[in-house]
Amino acid sequence: TLRKWISLSSFLSESVVKRLQPESGQICAFSEVLPVLAGKHSRDRAEQNLPPYDTECRSYAEGLARLPAMRPRAGTEIRFTELPRQTYPDGASPQEITRHSMDLSYALEKVIGERYPGQPRDLLAELQFAFICFLIGNVYDAFEHWKRLLNILCRSEDAIGKYQDLYTDLISVLYHQLNEIPADFFVDIVSQDNFLTSTLQVFFSCICNAAVDRTLRKKAEKFKAHLTKKFKWDFEAEPEDCAPVVVELPEGVQLD
Repeated sequence: TLRKWISLSSFLSESVVKRLQPESGQICAFSEVLPVLAGKHSRDRAEQNLPPYDTECRSYAEGLARLPAMRPRAGTEIRFTELPRQTYPDGASPQEITRHSMDLSYALEKVIGERYPGQPRDLLAELQFAFICFLIGNVYDAFEHWKRLLNILCRSEDAIGKYQDLYTDLISVLYHQLNEIPADFFVDIVSQDNFLTSTLQVFFSCICNAAVDRTLRKKAEKFKAHLTKKFKWDFEAEPEDCAPVVVELPEGVQLD
């Protein structure tokens, strides 16, 4: 319905859509891909030290190794924000690396500064765009981006105190999005862990600890109660984040 569409796209604007959509203007569930290196002819495979196509495969690992490296055809990729893999500044001390690995505010500030300077709410537009691409277009990469972006937003304790309007709106965005998905959708088939409950558990914990105003805190409490009642999710168990965090230090950095 129109009402539902408006609730799922409330922060999307024409400029944001143009920035995120593929250059081709078309979004496909399965990206069109091309081999990184030529391998159609026998001589191409020989140059890459690959056996001929009709050579018997002796193991699953060997079969995977024979598959060509692929890349999306130019102009067909959704142009999502590239989220930082390094969550701490260059030259950070071991203590700073640990802190920035637990509180992702530095990474979030970097994303806002590089992609949406002065317009942090456009992050919510990108979150909505990714969700819609997955919900309607069945684009799995969009779902993975939605998860990564939500993870950064929910695990940025310092940023919650700084961008309180952003996080007030984030709760509204999630409220409408989660109405579209079954409760067990986020459960990992292998580990049985629910990505969303663990992520939101950290988020609710950050809101309790951060210097946030009463309005945001109260809205978060209502949202938490709504999720507990509707999905039977347990947010009271001790989150995994309370366990010791193992942080891989950059090469050359040593503890005193």
